[in-house]
Amino acid sequence: MKKILTICAALLVAASAFAQPKNGYVNTTELIQLLPAMDTVRTQLESAQKETYETYQAMIEEYQTKATTFQQKQASWGTAIRESKQKELTEIGNRIQEFEQSANQDLQQMQQTLQAPIYQRVNEEIQKIAKVKNLAMVFDIASVLYIDPAQSIDLTPELRTILGIPEGRTLQSLQEELQAKAAAQQQ
Repeated sequence: MKKILTICAALLVAASAFAQPKNGYVNTTELIQLLPAMDTVRTQLESAQKETYETYQAMIEEYQTKATTFQQKQASWGTAIRESKQKELTEIGNRIQEFEQSANQDLQQMQQTLQAPIYQRVNEEIQKIAKVKNLAMVFDIASVLYIDPAQSIDLTPELRTILGIPEGRTLQSLQEELQAKAAAQQQ
């Protein structure tokens, strides 16, 4: 009887060891930033930011020109003209503030809209691999303090291939690429 209980206990321990769910982990930041589709998003956002900046600069220049004129001529103007010009400067200043707030909101909305399909695709691919590999959970390494690689599966390399991320592309090489592009634009 003791032998049977011992064998049953051993079988339960062995079965529970095999029945432990497997976990996976992934670096979603790396995947999203390195995706070729993200290059297109960055280009579109840069273009929108440039247009916004140019419009903002034109508004600032208009304000500065009118403020300079006001400073130079206010002593020679009558009360009605001076008050009218003062009111005009205030209105331009308010328009600049409103534009700045609205433009920032528009750019954030544009970024979210352009990135949403990318995030969705990455999440869908993670779920597909998790199901195929029968994983109980998949963690993002950015939000986990510790992952034991011996007890988890790194899905990042497989996802890089599925998502079409070039083999040699890294976050560091992307950073260097973006810095070189920014430096070239400043020249």
